[in-house]
Amino acid sequence: MDIPYPSYRVLLEKGLFEERIENARRFFSPCILCPRRCGAKRSEGERGICRAADDIYVASHNLHFGEEPPISGYRGSGTIFFTWCNLRCVYCQNYPISQLGIGKKVSIEELARYMLDLQKRGAHNINLVTPTHYIFQIISAIYIAAKNGLTIPIVWNTSGYEVKDGLTLLSGIVDIYLTDIRYFDNSYAVKYSLAPNYKEYVIDAAKFMYKQVGDLILDDEGIAKRGLIIRHLILPNNISSTKEVLEFIYNEISPYTYISLMSQYFPAYKALEFPKIDRKITKEEFEEAVSYLKEIGLENGWIQEWEG
Repeated sequence: MDIPYPSYRVLLEKGLFEERIENARRFFSPCILCPRRCGAKRSEGERGICRAADDIYVASHNLHFGEEPPISGYRGSGTIFFTWCNLRCVYCQNYPISQLGIGKKVSIEELARYMLDLQKRGAHNINLVTPTHYIFQIISAIYIAAKNGLTIPIVWNTSGYEVKDGLTLLSGIVDIYLTDIRYFDNSYAVKYSLAPNYKEYVIDAAKFMYKQVGDLILDDEGIAKRGLIIRHLILPNNISSTKEVLEFIYNEISPYTYISLMSQYFPAYKALEFPKIDRKITKEEFEEAVSYLKEIGLENGWIQEWEG
């Protein structure tokens, strides 16, 4: 049986969106939407560890051409960058948005209009960047946008630090998961991202995402319709445990998984305060990561060239 794209149109036709929104509201305040489960009473204005409260803050919304080829395509990805993040990475390249709170307060209705505007401008998809702390508001906005003619896939562009309860809310709404696997050593995850039990959560999340959407499916023009893409950022001194991460993907997700192997790391934000990550990766570290990828047999995806 053919799978309809985007899947949220089915949810709309079956009249199930309202129930999903109410379920999301229950996880929103006290907040248990991410692994921190901090319990912030966000509906009363209390901020969570991520720094988000009740209001939505958006740093930008525009067509973006710098994502992986099936996401950006030839017309661009309709990217919405959300303010704040549930990770606290000391090397975050987007720290003015994720850590300092740069962004504009918008309503749920405005967020829905952003989606419709990006579709009108030709976007292949709606690409939600660092969205986890706004699951309730985002589902509400997709519902409004879908009722008003939204018909392009939703991309959930996430750090991977997710819980199954949150991802369950997205089932049948999100068609494309674009997720990170950053570490396989929890001591590094705590030191550099303040993320306890990161490995366990990111493993469970990646498996659950795959269960929902499967391997990446492309249309005749090479544009993503549905599926999972995993990003892996190569970090200095093998802090990213690249071989172990790639072995996990091959053995426990799928050998057909699309991998985006990223070499773009540079010491942003507070990284110069941490000796192991105070430099770019070397050519040898890059080549070793590429060698692992080929050795393990993951053939789908993209390798970002090392620039020194």
